Amino acid sequence: MARERLDEPGLGLTGIDWTRVSAKLVWTELIATLVIGLVVTAGLVLIGIVNDGFGSGAGTVWLLIGIAVLVITLVTAALTPRRVRAIGYALRDDDLVVRRGLMWQRFTAVPYGRMQLVDVARGPLDRALGMSELKFVTAAAATNVRIPGIPATDADELRDRLVELAESRRAGL
Repeated sequence: MARERLDEPGLGLTGIDWTRVSAKLVWTELIATLVIGLVVTAGLVLIGIVNDGFGSGAGTVWLLIGIAVLVITLVTAALTPRRVRAIGYALRDDDLVVRRGLMWQRFTAVPYGRMQLVDVARGPLDRALGMSELKFVTAAAATNVRIPGIPATDADELRDRLVELAESRRAGL
């Protein structure tokens, strides 16, 4: 997996080696974005065509909404490769830090001692492309930390390493 150095001094994240997720994640994200966007667009256009048949004029509004959804879908699809490149994680001494986001960057630190469960999930597209997603359950009720696009060969190893770190940190509490 690709590693890079990224310094975010304002966040106290200097000199950290970040691990990027697999570039294959772009394909699963693109497929999901395009399928959902095109299905919604087709539905809105169909509603517009049916409403125009009644002569109410409301069909034009539905067609315009469909075009707007299509434009949003295409912009999202165009940004997908860059969005995927922004996802990464780093194993530090006391916690796991996950980063994501382009304009609104999000850095989430999960202390090892707070991890209760590390789940490896593989959907049909992920299995076809040899990827996994790690999901974390922590002591906080509202935590939804996940790392998508981890190569399947590395996911089980990373899960075991994180569970080992979590058990050793909890033992010290």
